[in-house]
Amino acid sequence: MATYIALLRKEAKSDFGVDFPDFPGCVTGGRTLEEARIMAAEALGLHLEGMVGDGDEIPSPSTLDQVTADPANADAVPFLVTVRDPQPKAVRVNVSFPPDVLEQIDEAAERESLSRSAFLAKAALARARAAAPKRGGRQRRRGSSRAG
Repeated sequence: MATYIALLRKEAKSDFGVDFPDFPGCVTGGRTLEEARIMAAEALGLHLEGMVGDGDEIPSPSTLDQVTADPANADAVPFLVTVRDPQPKAVRVNVSFPPDVLEQIDEAAERESLSRSAFLAKAALARARAAAPKRGGRQRRRGSSRAG
C-alpha cells in the first residue's frame, strides 16, 4: 500500500478540488467532501497505474512539512490517500488444458464474474498459499511421532 498527501481546496460557489503535490497534473474533485475523498483515491490509483504502464518512476511520498512549506498550499487542507501499490503489467503465458477442464474453468470464472485469466490467477495464488510452509510452528517430519 502507498499513502500520499492530497490537498483539498474549495473556492466559494465551487465544488471541492483535490490535487497531489507529488503528482502534478493528478487532480480531481467532488460536490461533497466524501465524493472528493472517494474520487481522490480513484484518481491517484489510476494515475499510478498509468505511470507504471509508461515505465515512469513512482516518487516517494513527500512529508507534511515539505507540502505545507510551499506557500501555494497555505489555504489547502491536507489529507492522506492510501492506494494499493500499482501492479506491473501482466505477463502472457501459454498453458494447455483438456477441453472439458477449460469449460469448467470458464463456467467457474463466469459464476465469480471474473475473466479466465483472473480466475486462474486467483486459484493459483490460493493453492500456492495453501502449499506454503507454515511460519512459526515446528514442522513434523513424515513418519515421526511426538510420543516417545
